[in-house]
Amino acid sequence: MRARLRSLATAVPHHTLRTEDVMREAATIFAGRELDFERMMPVFANTGIDCRYSVKPYAWFRGELGWPERTQAFIEGASDLFRRAVTAALQQADVAPDEVDTIVTVSSTGVATPSIEARVLHELGFRDDVQRVPVFGLGCAGGVSGLSLAARLAAASPGSTVLLAAIELCTLAFRPDEMTKSNIVATALFGDGAAACVLSTEGQAQGEIEHAGEHTWPETIDVMGWRMDSQGFGAIFSRSIPDLVASDLRPAADAFLVRHGLSLSDVNAFTFHPGGAKVITALEQAFSLEQGQLQDERAILAGYGNMSAPTVLFVLERTLAGPFTGRRFISALGPGFTASFLTMLQ
Repeated sequence: MRARLRSLATAVPHHTLRTEDVMREAATIFAGRELDFERMMPVFANTGIDCRYSVKPYAWFRGELGWPERTQAFIEGASDLFRRAVTAALQQADVAPDEVDTIVTVSSTGVATPSIEARVLHELGFRDDVQRVPVFGLGCAGGVSGLSLAARLAAASPGSTVLLAAIELCTLAFRPDEMTKSNIVATALFGDGAAACVLSTEGQAQGEIEHAGEHTWPETIDVMGWRMDSQGFGAIFSRSIPDLVASDLRPAADAFLVRHGLSLSDVNAFTFHPGGAKVITALEQAFSLEQGQLQDERAILAGYGNMSAPTVLFVLERTLAGPFTGRRFISALGPGFTASFLTMLQ
């Protein structure tokens, strides 16, 4: 039996980061110390992002920040977004918290033990015997990989209800002490957000999860990820991701489809994780799509920035609001360097 996507809901924090304001803040922090910052300013203007959201206001980022401060902010912010996204997804699916059998929580932007779902499950009304599956380290691929994992768990136990929550607070990794290209790119791109889905083999559905898979390229550990030191996470972007998308993603996607007796000609629509404006253009080129076809991806990037794992689910939520019948190909890239693939029938 196939797992059905019964609902999909999203949530963002209350603090808005408009690109022009972020540029002024960054200039205040970096420009007086590093002469090279002016050379990096075009990065902000070229992201395709108008605004993003953060769990903390600008003033918080001007203070002294280490692991204790970042971790406390992660626990508080992620718990709030979990409550809001999950409550909306359950209401949308007409599912009560005590009907959920398994909770999959995906996050790579903070460390919390107990994990986030354990901290809030009782106050939200989940059962004492609900199964918890916290997942760390998938990065931007976590939305698709998490959806795949939740679907497999639902299909393996027909009739059960699985809840997926993908929560990322990327802004908490901002490093005022680092004048590196990776840190500036992260400062220009990343925002905070959460998405939640309810899956089951029963009930009304927005789509059925058909096939899922991943591809990890050798010798690509340095492409993206987090570096950890005494101050917190530090962003790693050491290769050109748009170039990798343009040259390497299509063969991996073709191989995934062939394994399931399909080809791109069997795909009627695409949903991608919009890592950045250049990545979206590279995706259109790699999959022979008309320039500008990935408008939902561009709209989410412009309005929310790159929120890592939840971002592709924000795009999917937007596409599901329109009329469509057919097979949808969904993909995201993350640390590893890994592509996560999924096909969904609507």
